[in-house]
Amino acid sequence: MQGHFNEVALEFVKQSKERLPVLVNAAERRDEQGELLFIRITVFNAVDRRRYEQELLDAQRQARAASDALQELNARLEERVAEEVAQRMKTEEALRQSQKMEIVGQLTGGVAHDFNNLLTVIVGGLDTIGRQLDRPPGEMDLARMRRSRDMAHHGAERAATLTARLLAFSRQQTLAPQKLEANRLISGVADLLQRTLGETIAFETVSAGGLWQTFADPGELENALINLAVNARDAMPEGGRLTIETANASLDEAYVAALTEPVKPGQYVLIAVSDTGTGMSPETIDRVFEPFFTTKEVGKGTGLGLSQVYGFIRQSGGHVRIYSELGHGTTVKLYLPRATNEDVDADPKLTSECSVDGGSETVLVVEDHDDLRAYCVGVLQELGYRVLEASNGRRALEILQADTDVALLFTDVVLPDGMDGRELAREAQRRRPDLHVLFTTGYTRNAVIHNGRLEPGVQMVGKPFTFAELAARVRSLLDSIPS
Repeated sequence: MQGHFNEVALEFVKQSKERLPVLVNAAERRDEQGELLFIRITVFNAVDRRRYEQELLDAQRQARAASDALQELNARLEERVAEEVAQRMKTEEALRQSQKMEIVGQLTGGVAHDFNNLLTVIVGGLDTIGRQLDRPPGEMDLARMRRSRDMAHHGAERAATLTARLLAFSRQQTLAPQKLEANRLISGVADLLQRTLGETIAFETVSAGGLWQTFADPGELENALINLAVNARDAMPEGGRLTIETANASLDEAYVAALTEPVKPGQYVLIAVSDTGTGMSPETIDRVFEPFFTTKEVGKGTGLGLSQVYGFIRQSGGHVRIYSELGHGTTVKLYLPRATNEDVDADPKLTSECSVDGGSETVLVVEDHDDLRAYCVGVLQELGYRVLEASNGRRALEILQADTDVALLFTDVVLPDGMDGRELAREAQRRRPDLHVLFTTGYTRNAVIHNGRLEPGVQMVGKPFTFAELAARVRSLLDSIPS
């Protein structure tokens, strides 16, 4: 039909019975009338071509086999990699858990050691007072009783300080942040820092011009600087130099992405504390913020100073970085967030210089701990107040309903029976809009604390509080205009 065909593969059988592969082409020729003139048939020896095609087929089969083997190897490799990764993650998780338990063990051991020492002082002082009170009045040693009282009181204050440091490390302390100028705060505490450092250490400040305001608790920032100064002093036993510098700083996305802890990129106020002391090894730097970890001799430090600094800065939304080399000193950089227009100053913390005046108003004390409630009632009665008491919120509302003379509600935040202090205060002020409310708590993660900071308008005295602190806060609230 086509008048030709090309490369038809055939095999000729030679007289020797040997096969000869050939390719045959054929084409016909016709005249003008379409009559067949001839057919030309061409036969080509295809031995080399057939060998080449066979080699090509063999190579393709080998390639497919190799590809199949590679795919199988990849599948096994992926499976092995997944198994190795799972095993590595399991091992790392076990290591992290082990390290966590080691830190917890170190923390609980340190707490137990320090608190046992303080409790021995407190119990010993109270025991001495008790033995003296059992004697006839004429045989009492009043001077010894006063010394024992002072000793017990000092031990309790140190226990409260230890608790505050632990709360700071765990970022659960109550902060009263304010907009502040770091340069002015450092100038105000400079004399105290110089006295802390001693005469053998030169102290200087380098204040940046145009420094932004930051938003932090000024008292806790002062404590952080003092802690760093004490550490620097101990690292320079032969004398040296301590420098505190301030600057505006911006942490970009690339910087914070490289950190192991979450830090927001943005604008910060930098306070850098540098010394020319002995420095620290990389291994020490890795553990320097752990509570109760210290390189000092026994009795020379609790190991809570830097952990308190770390907890305060992190709770304030900031970041801490340490640079140190053995024999070349240490620089601790504190990054505190720049103050914004939305930041609102919290109420300042009470000081020991507050007034302890009493009054005659009626105060309702709500506290589920019987001994603590009795102590609060006794203090307020000693100050001249008329005091009512309740152990839970519902009983307190009943008292408020029956007694319209209550001027101040003094309540714990954590209360039993399904109504906490915040809910009690909200309902009480709904019924009595002119009622003053004072909260107290020993723990900060509750209804009146937001991210470790007091909510606007909330008045609180933290546990443990002294006679003077409670008296001052109650009087201050009663003398203020209700919000």
